[in-house]
Amino acid sequence: MRSLVLVGLCLALAACKGEPGDEPEDKSIPQEVKAIAAAGPAVESNYGTPVKDRVATIGLLNKRNNLTQDLVMKTGESQRVGNVVVRLATCERTLPWESPPETGAFVQVFVEERAKTSERLAWHQVFSGWLFKNSPSLNVVEHPVYDVWVKDCAMKFPGEEEAPSASASSAAKPAGRPAAPASPSPSPSATSSAPPAT
Repeated sequence: MRSLVLVGLCLALAACKGEPGDEPEDKSIPQEVKAIAAAGPAVESNYGTPVKDRVATIGLLNKRNNLTQDLVMKTGESQRVGNVVVRLATCERTLPWESPPETGAFVQVFVEERAKTSERLAWHQVFSGWLFKNSPSLNVVEHPVYDVWVKDCAMKFPGEEEAPSASASSAAKPAGRPAAPASPSPSPSATSSAPPAT
């Protein structure tokens, strides 16, 4: 009896070749997704970073395991995480003097899933449109497992330089309270009384 248990344990251990998470995750973009047409070309504006140089940070939430990832992508790039692919067409920010400020990105989301339990896995486009950072309810990725949102669009406009260093911009200031504005002191001639008239 003991030898049978020992043999069973040895076979069970031999069958275990590591944890399921030990295998490298496939991050290649499937041909089915590549074949789906990307969004049309973005219109280049006269101001700001060229479209090809913009970098967006997209948040991806898996609702099954509550894991969130930040995907940092350039315009036209796609990233795969498990059975979801996120493609960034472009991103945009409002001009610095416009109010209210807004950040948006045109995103396409593809998920490998079954339409019915009897069908095999296939890639489906579940979202294609603009997502907005400050107004997420305007356009929502409606999927039972994944949520996608815009976190940032790295681009600059003319006049948006780095802030000068603190040492160069601030002069030495005296310690203590700031000096009170000087009140005008009366002139000596006004304070002395006039000599009595004789």
